[in-house]
Amino acid sequence: MKIAMAQLNYHIGNFEGNLNKMLASVEEARQQGADIVMFGELSVCGYPTRDFLEFDDFIRRCQTSVDALRAVSHGIAIVVGAPTRNPVAAGKDLYNSAYFLYDGEILGVQHKALLPTYDIFDEYRYFEPATEFNVIEFKGKKIALSVCEDIWNVGNENPLYTICPLDEMMPQQPDFILNISASPFNYAHAEARIHVVRTNIERYKIPMFYTNHTGSQTDVVFDGGSIVMSPDGKVFDEMPYFEECLRVYDLDAVVKGGLDRPQPKDKIRLIHDALVEGIKDYFAKLGFKKAILGLSGGIDSALTVVLAVRALGAENVRVLLMPSQFSSDHSVNDARVLAQNLGVQYDLIPIQPMYEAFEAALKNQFWAHAFNVTEENIQARVRGTLLMAMSNKYGNILLHTTNKSEMSVGYGTLYGDMCGGLAVLGDVYKTEVYELARYVNKDREIIPLSSIEKPPSAELRPGQKDSDSLPPYDILDKLLFQYIECRQGPNELIALGFEESLVKRVLRMVNINEFKREQAAPVIRVSTKAFGMGRRMPIVGKYLS
Repeated sequence: MKIAMAQLNYHIGNFEGNLNKMLASVEEARQQGADIVMFGELSVCGYPTRDFLEFDDFIRRCQTSVDALRAVSHGIAIVVGAPTRNPVAAGKDLYNSAYFLYDGEILGVQHKALLPTYDIFDEYRYFEPATEFNVIEFKGKKIALSVCEDIWNVGNENPLYTICPLDEMMPQQPDFILNISASPFNYAHAEARIHVVRTNIERYKIPMFYTNHTGSQTDVVFDGGSIVMSPDGKVFDEMPYFEECLRVYDLDAVVKGGLDRPQPKDKIRLIHDALVEGIKDYFAKLGFKKAILGLSGGIDSALTVVLAVRALGAENVRVLLMPSQFSSDHSVNDARVLAQNLGVQYDLIPIQPMYEAFEAALKNQFWAHAFNVTEENIQARVRGTLLMAMSNKYGNILLHTTNKSEMSVGYGTLYGDMCGGLAVLGDVYKTEVYELARYVNKDREIIPLSSIEKPPSAELRPGQKDSDSLPPYDILDKLLFQYIECRQGPNELIALGFEESLVKRVLRMVNINEFKREQAAPVIRVSTKAFGMGRRMPIVGKYLS
């Protein structure tokens, strides 16, 4: 028996586009002699589908796609994910289901039992969990069909759940496992995914074919990395990251095993590729082509423009250099050199005259007050206005360049440098920005070294440095990671060795700036706990503030 795995980039709600991709994959698999071709979880409609699932028409169109695939299943079985109606009056209206189609018939449907409702996942909002588990018999083999999370409770050891779907199927003696997934990317997930698949193999002693999505859906990125694992617990194959791909596997060869071909999993390379994919798909799936951003000569905007060029092409990226009277000459020069290195169009628009116009207009109101953050924010908002004007005039979507460290502590100006349609670095700490910049420069100098080596500064007042108001980033980022990703409270942070006064100050800064993050652009998720859907905090909460 030959099994094809189609790792595809789906588009939420794009029924025609998704179906055409799957139909093409069916024919390709058929030409390669496959007996089964499998697609991802909710592949007919894309994932995460969210409240589109509440529209009857949306569910009908999902079923229409399933019917179209069923019609071409002659001589080849098709495994596809789709929402299905719950025929029982009690419970949720829908199941998250895997269809097994063959010769124009539905040979079986397995519903998902374990519905993740944590981090970015909200499946129990929409779906009813499965209570029945039956293997599918096909060409003399018994198949355990499962959907994504259903393999993440091996032996019922996950405290989130009370049932292990594969344990329920094992008395029926399946020969192998098919798992259709939509498993989002974070930089630690590829290792975790292989570990979970291997743990299943060690328990059940049969091979698994695990098919994942690739591509990006707004803030959620999928890395592919679909896995074939043999009964010996070795990775028979791991498909490419961030690429569409179809491969056909001989079941007997997989059962025999002996091969071990996992991909390397370098954190910074994975983050780089995920950010490029996030930008590329955000623009492509919304029908946008061109981006714009402010290029300051600092490391954050420098890294963002490199990623944008790699995602969209230099011809589709434009930058504005907007020096003020506080900008250093070397910052302007660094920005100009980088734009020339990349071949992007750049415009130089000094903001001092506009800033001084604001200063003059407010003179009667501000005369008794010294220069402070107000004047700093005016500069940022002048720049934001210029960028949005160019965006409106030319149709270039503005990219937000603020990093996770800055977003965490509110070190950004609403309606200024926080303007934009997509926050490219909003899930990347400042220390990781430096690592990414060095990765970009690994073969040749693209980002000027002075942008990487100089002390970070917003350059909004004379001699300003980030360290004037923030702790060093190597300390700040470690503290933020423990608080945001690891959910450590103040006592735990102090026990880890952080100074009590620093803990109280930083946690207060994080919590009182929730209102800013609520108004920020979508953040491309690359970590285990990103701002946005994965971290839902009250704006007016008193805790730790």
